[in-house]
Amino acid sequence: MYSPDRPPEEHPLSVRTPGLLCLHMALSLLRQLWQQKDLIITFGLPFLVLPLPLIAQTKEAACAYILLVTATFWISEAIPLGAAALVPAFLFPLFSIMKSSEVASEYFKDIHLLLFGVVCLATSIQKWNLHKRIALWMVLSVGSQPTWLLLGFMSCTSLLSMWLSNTSTAAMVMPIVDAVLSQLNGAMPEEKALTNKKSNSSLNNEDATKIDLTSFPESNNVLDNGVVTSEENEEEQTFENRTYSKQGKSGRFYRTQRDHMMCKAFSLGIAYSSTIGGMSTLTGTSTNLIFIEQFETRYPGCQFVNFGSWIAFSFPIAFIILIFSWMWINWLFLGFSLKDFQCCRKKSKSPTDEDSRMILKQEYERLGPLSYQEVVTLTIFLLMALSWFTRDPGFIPGWDSLFGLKGYKSDATSAILFGFLLFIIPGRKPRWLCCRLKEKSRASSVPESTTMISWKEFEECIPWHIVVLVGGGFALARGCEVSGLSSWVGHKMEPLSSLPVWVIVLIVCLLVTTVTEVASNPATITIFQPILSSLAEGIGVNPLLVIIPATISASCAFLLPVANPPNAIVFSYGHLTVPDMIKAGLGTNLISMITLWFGLYTWGIPMFDLSSFPEWALHSNTSSIHTP
Repeated sequence: MYSPDRPPEEHPLSVRTPGLLCLHMALSLLRQLWQQKDLIITFGLPFLVLPLPLIAQTKEAACAYILLVTATFWISEAIPLGAAALVPAFLFPLFSIMKSSEVASEYFKDIHLLLFGVVCLATSIQKWNLHKRIALWMVLSVGSQPTWLLLGFMSCTSLLSMWLSNTSTAAMVMPIVDAVLSQLNGAMPEEKALTNKKSNSSLNNEDATKIDLTSFPESNNVLDNGVVTSEENEEEQTFENRTYSKQGKSGRFYRTQRDHMMCKAFSLGIAYSSTIGGMSTLTGTSTNLIFIEQFETRYPGCQFVNFGSWIAFSFPIAFIILIFSWMWINWLFLGFSLKDFQCCRKKSKSPTDEDSRMILKQEYERLGPLSYQEVVTLTIFLLMALSWFTRDPGFIPGWDSLFGLKGYKSDATSAILFGFLLFIIPGRKPRWLCCRLKEKSRASSVPESTTMISWKEFEECIPWHIVVLVGGGFALARGCEVSGLSSWVGHKMEPLSSLPVWVIVLIVCLLVTTVTEVASNPATITIFQPILSSLAEGIGVNPLLVIIPATISASCAFLLPVANPPNAIVFSYGHLTVPDMIKAGLGTNLISMITLWFGLYTWGIPMFDLSSFPEWALHSNTSSIHTP
């Protein structure tokens, strides 16, 4: 019988068999190895796969070695993505695949100038709070019922994400959503709905500047009942309100189950819509930027893909995905009711709806009338977008043919031009334009020497890791072509030609969507695009038929918090669990794949002439095979 008076060494619980001791030591060792996994991958992987180039002694094997090392660093994130992108810069010259000067030229392309111009605009939008005005206006336009409020937030988030980075968009909109949720359902245990831990901190991430959340007003109105109920269910909901009380990971107490579900739905809506909006434009996400630069480098003869054609193809796809994702999230967390889908402009009698609308209206009124800085930013934005559409619309001559020889200008030309103007346009309204005393007082709050943006503000907003990552992707893709690895992989995949093309497209979408859940979106498309280009050339189909769905699928990272930064941002607010994201993400991924496949085989085929193998791909295929 166990006695506490026995010495510790005689206790039966303290006696360990050799087997248990070995198991304990093994688990302890595995735990220590796991803690040092990044160090092990960084130093162990290069030596582990080193026999590949040493035994084969071909350029293809050497390039495969560099590709494996770089891709593993990107997927595991053992070292920062930007740092891992520098691996080809020194390994390609060491293995005599490319000269150092040739590799260096791949790290800065035309697409970087396009990125710089867009970041200049994004800096001005964030500095002068134009994004907040747009978001609040759109949400106020759709009403305050939870169903329509969710659609309003998702719509404005998608719109902003078309022109700003997905991460910065989520970081901008989520604090507003969190404030509205606190007012809407009284999620806080005390009357501090807008002064919680989240709103007293600044959110800083890789692609966005710091967002100060202390600008939101304090709310002393915490609702006793955060549920929008029908009269016939009022008694049932009242009982639920008295019995349901749950504390989230962030310390919040949800008074009703519907309150908790509402927080989940809005959080997922912001994460998904920021990703969906980025699909719509070539500048909306770094994945699209990598696609267009690699594609134009490999296929310079193709004139089908430009800013206008991409948005004409992808915007309807993103719109359909957004609507069905909204309906899916609404059904999954808020329940489906025809009453919830009434006209969004119908005035609601619910106190919660009125209070949420009131706080949004107060925030919008606090911004005041449209300022001079916002007008300038909006004008630059419209001119930049218009210049992209009209450079070479296709059906009529664009402005590209009006200035010198055609083909010398690109989307980066107008982007960097209008971005440059923001550095020289005064940030204070000229005195001769200040007709009223109120305008003069508003203008006096901005120093005369201030311009719309400064270089320091631009530096803080530019995602330098993306700049290097994009360059590393170009260098890696070029190395695969020069070494012949892309052609070798393409020939090995020729047996896939026996499958129907639509099956190949579905396999590509499924494969890329799966990989992008564990790897970063830019790294995924950087790895897959050269391989898929060679695959398309090998089986004799238009490369765009597999590359376009792969590019959009690389952005469909909806399952896990670590899949992309917007997911991580909304997850940090504490409303969600990992099973919540997996459950909702599976449906959203399925919606995205079906919509993408449908769009590709309806308006995509005639728009990009995907029904036949093009001549521009044939020339590239020939040059790639015979590259020494």
